[in-house]
Amino acid sequence: MSTPNEEKRKPHGKFATKLIHFGSEIDEATGASSVPLYQASTFHQADLEASQEYDYTRSGNPTRQALEDYIALLEGGERGFAFASGMAAISSAFMMLSQGDHVIVTEDVYGGTYRLLTTIMNRMGVESTFVDMTNFANVKAALQPNTKAVFLETPSNPTLKITDIGTIAAWAKEHDLLTMLDNTFMTPYHQRPIELGIDIVLHSATKFLGGHSDVLAGLAVVANSSLGRRMKQIQNGMGNVLGIQDSWLLIRGMKTLQARMEMSEKGARRLAQWLSEQPDIDVVYYPGLPNHPGREIHEKQSLGYGAVVSFDVGSGERAKKLLSRVRIPLVAVSLGAVESILSYPAMMSHAAMPREVRLQRGITDGLVRYSVGLEDIEDIIEDLEQALRG
Repeated sequence: MSTPNEEKRKPHGKFATKLIHFGSEIDEATGASSVPLYQASTFHQADLEASQEYDYTRSGNPTRQALEDYIALLEGGERGFAFASGMAAISSAFMMLSQGDHVIVTEDVYGGTYRLLTTIMNRMGVESTFVDMTNFANVKAALQPNTKAVFLETPSNPTLKITDIGTIAAWAKEHDLLTMLDNTFMTPYHQRPIELGIDIVLHSATKFLGGHSDVLAGLAVVANSSLGRRMKQIQNGMGNVLGIQDSWLLIRGMKTLQARMEMSEKGARRLAQWLSEQPDIDVVYYPGLPNHPGREIHEKQSLGYGAVVSFDVGSGERAKKLLSRVRIPLVAVSLGAVESILSYPAMMSHAAMPREVRLQRGITDGLVRYSVGLEDIEDIIEDLEQALRG
């Protein structure tokens, strides 16, 4: 039975409240208003015969545990795990598979995930088939006797294609397939895949969750205790855990997630609309636009459209000119920060993907990706206009 103090500390309320009151926001020992940094690699064992929660930081640390409990709460999952990067989290999820297994993957997946599957997991005997998941028939057609998992990314990076999460999750359960979903773009504020039937939710927490371009981190949340035991074994066995300082920074960043996402999304919606009205922009990708083919499905499974807008300026030459002339955004790898970030997928996030493969997936030489930050949106638009027309 919970003590009165424990009951008081249980997270209550809506999402914005849980971001601040997540169960570890006050240190029990001192009353400190933030999670302490337990900057220790090992823990004294007072009694060798009695088990204790912490013995070695690779296996567990109170600061990292607070973060892991935090993301599990926000995603509505059973257990959370913090890793050294987003790709460390994704790699650990794929370690659930074995030699000879096959996985069905979103076609225009993040370049790092594509590289992992085509240069590392394939050497481990894990096969991959990349399909356009906007058409459910493609997913069903990719099923093989050795298929063990489905990996989804929705909205996809960088063309923001939308996959019907509930439909694929239900189908996967019928075939006893593990489902994994990269939720980096939406975060649990907008989209909670576990509630739609997904088994493992993954994040590059470097992006919107951290939100300040100052921490490298990955998070995973599993739907049940069985998957939790397996993921813990992988995390501990591989040792790719998140450091203590970064765990603390990520907790701090996540507290403002809703406020940041709301403002950035408001700007992204305005930017997408403006771009769609420009005659010299070939195509704009944003699920909040009325003509986005996946908008209806996205609205069924997500509470917002996100803060990332991709658009095609027609050629690599024009894209590079744009990148050289903008004044407000960072021209950089990554996204999801307080400052706007303009990226060039062909030479950044998807550089590992062969050009012919990129083009097949709509990732052209003229495609750029704008992650809208917290600057005034009218300044962003004015800056883009001078860069495009100058």
